[in-house]
Amino acid sequence: MEETNITINFDAAKLDALEFALRKQRSSVQRRMAEMLQQLYEAEVPEAVREYVDSKTAPAARPKRPAKSVTPKAQISEVSPKEDN
Repeated sequence: MEETNITINFDAAKLDALEFALRKQRSSVQRRMAEMLQQLYEAEVPEAVREYVDSKTAPAARPKRPAKSVTPKAQISEVSPKEDN
């Protein structure tokens, strides 16, 4: 899927404080923004449209290989020689 960059303006001091707070949570502004953007997409874009978009971006399904035919192996039985009595 092709990605694009989004640019927004935000107060630099607030961004620094937000980055500091998110580092303590082992997260980042970029990670949280991506999560929120995904949630917004899922909330606002109808499911049918999302399915259409997904179908256009999903890799083509590879055809399955035909199953190998299993041929039964010939059974070899040992024949003991006849004993003379």
